[in-house]
Amino acid sequence: MSEAKPTERFSDRVADYVKYRPGYPNELLDLLEDEGLVGPGRRVADVGAGTGIFTKMLVERGCEVWAVEPNQPMRTAMDTQICGMKGSCYTVDATAEHTTLPDGRFDLVCAAQAYHWFDPEAARREFGRILKPEGQVALIWNSRRKSSTPFLEEFEQLIVRFGTDYDAVDHTRLEVREKLAPFFGHDDFQYAVFDNAQVLDFDGLRGRLESCSYIPQAGHADYEAMIEALREVFERFEEDGTVVVEYDTRVFWGRLS
Repeated sequence: MSEAKPTERFSDRVADYVKYRPGYPNELLDLLEDEGLVGPGRRVADVGAGTGIFTKMLVERGCEVWAVEPNQPMRTAMDTQICGMKGSCYTVDATAEHTTLPDGRFDLVCAAQAYHWFDPEAARREFGRILKPEGQVALIWNSRRKSSTPFLEEFEQLIVRFGTDYDAVDHTRLEVREKLAPFFGHDDFQYAVFDNAQVLDFDGLRGRLESCSYIPQAGHADYEAMIEALREVFERFEEDGTVVVEYDTRVFWGRLS
């Protein structure tokens, strides 16, 4: 699993990704709309769009969205999620480094839960090519809190114990201003953070865990032990049959220079 290409890592996890990955707070979309980046008539490139979780919210806000996703199973799931919605959405089989989109046409290029899979220098050049002169970039993550509650502390320990290449792909190491300044070309970009959460029963928690590309799947030597450990953690902390997975939804946005 650790040798899988970034564009292929989620191919066998699409159903869990669609069903169990968290959405994004409406306050995030409100912010981007207040900034003039989202709304009716705004043309947005959603790069690394995955199964369309964020794409759908952009379409609901009236944007024209070009959803760039190189993974075919995820792109198919996105088409299923968004097909029939009012609004404009076009799925594109391409990568962040070569989107195939036209020059200078986009008000916003965003990447929700995806930037950490990109080649930053190549993506920066490509985003600059397709943006309008006044266009901006928004990089967005749902960052799972690792220690805000005893349950989340133990859930993190379980992931560290069973994750196959968790340290190598943990995106939280990028979510600081100094790490992103080279991408923007300056340190004057903006930042905001919002509370987010999922309330999950055991099946939901298991699906959320298995949606991660670094987690063993059924048939792996560690899978049964992992599920047993997960059930023990869940039963220790559940209240009324659920646990709460908390997130910080982070957004960094601004112009490239």
